[in-house]
Amino acid sequence: MKQVAQNYRSGELSVLDVPPPAARPGGVLVRSLFSLISTGTEVMKVKEARLSLAGKARARPEQVRQVVDTVTQQGPMAAYKKVMTKLDAYTPLGYSLCGVVEQVGAGAEEFSVGQLVACAGNEHALHAEVNWVPTNLCVPVPGGVDPKLAAFATVGAIAMQGVRRCEAQLGDTACVIGLGLVGQLAVQLLVAAGVRVVGLDIVEDRCKMAERAGAMGCASPEPEGVEHVAKLLSDATNGLGADHILIVAGGTSNGPVEAAARLARDRATVVDIGKTRLDLPWNAYYDKELDVRFSRSYGPGRYDDRYELEGIDYPAGYVRWTERRNLACFIDLLARGQLDVESLVSGTFAVERAVEVYDRLSSGELHGVGFLFEYPADTSEESTKTLADSRHTATRRTDADTATEDAPRRRPRPGSGPVRVGFIGAGNYASSMLLPHLAGKEGVELHHVATNRSLGALDAKRRFGFVEASTDAEAVLSDESLDAIFVVTRHHSHADLTCRALRAGKAVFVEKPLALSQEQLAQVMDTVNETGNDRLMVGFNRRFAPMLVEMKARFAARSPGSVARYSVNAGQLGSKSWYGDEKLEGSRFAGEGGHFIDTLAWWFDAVPTEVYSMASKDPHDIQVNLRFSDGSVAVISYVTNGNPRYPKEILDVAVAGRTARLDNFRRSTIWSGRRKKVARVFGAVDKGQAAQLEAFLGSVRSGAPMPISLDSLAATTRATLAVATSQSSGKPEPV
Repeated sequence: MKQVAQNYRSGELSVLDVPPPAARPGGVLVRSLFSLISTGTEVMKVKEARLSLAGKARARPEQVRQVVDTVTQQGPMAAYKKVMTKLDAYTPLGYSLCGVVEQVGAGAEEFSVGQLVACAGNEHALHAEVNWVPTNLCVPVPGGVDPKLAAFATVGAIAMQGVRRCEAQLGDTACVIGLGLVGQLAVQLLVAAGVRVVGLDIVEDRCKMAERAGAMGCASPEPEGVEHVAKLLSDATNGLGADHILIVAGGTSNGPVEAAARLARDRATVVDIGKTRLDLPWNAYYDKELDVRFSRSYGPGRYDDRYELEGIDYPAGYVRWTERRNLACFIDLLARGQLDVESLVSGTFAVERAVEVYDRLSSGELHGVGFLFEYPADTSEESTKTLADSRHTATRRTDADTATEDAPRRRPRPGSGPVRVGFIGAGNYASSMLLPHLAGKEGVELHHVATNRSLGALDAKRRFGFVEASTDAEAVLSDESLDAIFVVTRHHSHADLTCRALRAGKAVFVEKPLALSQEQLAQVMDTVNETGNDRLMVGFNRRFAPMLVEMKARFAARSPGSVARYSVNAGQLGSKSWYGDEKLEGSRFAGEGGHFIDTLAWWFDAVPTEVYSMASKDPHDIQVNLRFSDGSVAVISYVTNGNPRYPKEILDVAVAGRTARLDNFRRSTIWSGRRKKVARVFGAVDKGQAAQLEAFLGSVRSGAPMPISLDSLAATTRATLAVATSQSSGKPEPV
């Protein structure tokens, strides 16, 4: 299918052929009819992507700070690779469309195939022929409503949320600063609500458009124009001024907030809807005691994954107007003929012309406020077959247990030729820490990759040389040509995908954690016993790190009765990180702690037998005490509230008058007798990913045992899970 995307590193804009998305529970597959171009947000993104690296850094200073922290902890080379991995990827464009439901996922039965819907979301309502859209970002469109106009629903919801934030009442006055698409819709909504409106914009045609929509008068934001509008307001309010100011302008000028202060009445409301400079003139805002508010996108529920992705609605008694209700309200106003959206349509173009359209918008050649992409209603036999195949692979996911039960339970055998590899998941970690070591590697063929998002699959194929790309895990699991499958997805799916891959007879490499519960771990072990396929590896890479391997060799091959301390400065999560969804993805320690327990088990050459854990006031900051089968003991201090510049990992081990220390994989020191030996790494930090992959692939190729025994993997997983159990019980827990 066709999708519009841009490479953020090069700025190249393209209309790509990508695999169609698979249907998932909690949403619907929608074939687009029209999608709306945001002449503000999207054109700004396109221009930003075409800046130099320095220009991009200036545009996103908060991300520059994150890079500086990464340099401090991981070194400049690791930071550079991380940045380039994120930059050298296609990013989607679009967030508002109207289309027809093609397939209904479990939990979205309120919709039906063939139903016309309006959709929202900058990760879901994209400029693409087919999109997967969760239920709370999708609303029905009644008969009689032009799909072209329904495609404006998301932008309409943005304008509507801004109007709601100012709490305008019948008879109030309002000034809309910035009469682009959102500003024009805000004018219409205010007029429909009985509010007298004035406006400011640098484009004369937009001012006239707003006046035709019912504004009392509009003018340029230059001083003369502001004074003209001020007089209109004074005449209409007996000298009071505007009750509400809606700032819908963008850019770096401070003019909009200064004009707002001039036009507002005493104690008026100022609502920022656009992304503009906000250096508030203190005296002017203080003297009038202005109430400054922000309007967050489409409305309540925006940026809340529980609402948008899981479909958990807010009760109307507590939150009357959510983003979905705003979308539905806008569609209802269209259906009742109370909004004139037709006048805002400035042009409609075939999606294949996207590059040309964005170039003309960026150069100012195209004039207007509302531009749409139109998609072909392709009913050709080839198109129908492609979509049917997509639906087939999507629905097989729900029948996975039946499909894999019937598959031959064969144990992988070594063979000649390259090891053919499939990946389920190709996110940031896989793309930066695993796939670069495999791409182009002799004796390895990256054959099949599946990701949730169409662009993710295409990016992985483009960057790393996969032969095939798809958007459904079952396509990889059912690929009989593969020797090994890598599971690099979100934590909650690891155990299930591992079991399915084992039942398919593949060697499996799964990123940590192997399981998030004892029940999931039991399922994995039962699958191994039932199938006889024990070809399993978990991504515990630190035991393969060259500096740590060398330090252990110099210290002692085996040191029963050792005492170790492992300090982990895990750091804070970003507000949008999926790691924060503990209900679905488990605790932070459950997701990461296995790394450190496995490292200790490898160092002691023993398995953990007892765990005692305590948490601070912040439940994410924990102290884990471990006892091992050889009599060694260790403590892991896992801290999330430390300074981001402090080293992430420090390991100390002591026994029989000797002490060893690993400083963040950059330096190792061994004290023995009166001597001290120091080893340093001055290049990139190596935490063992390359050596780990080499060991795994060697085992797959030769049929030798896996690099980490199954018993060790299971013991480490049980110990990791026992940490939470110990915190709850307040006592040591056996492993």
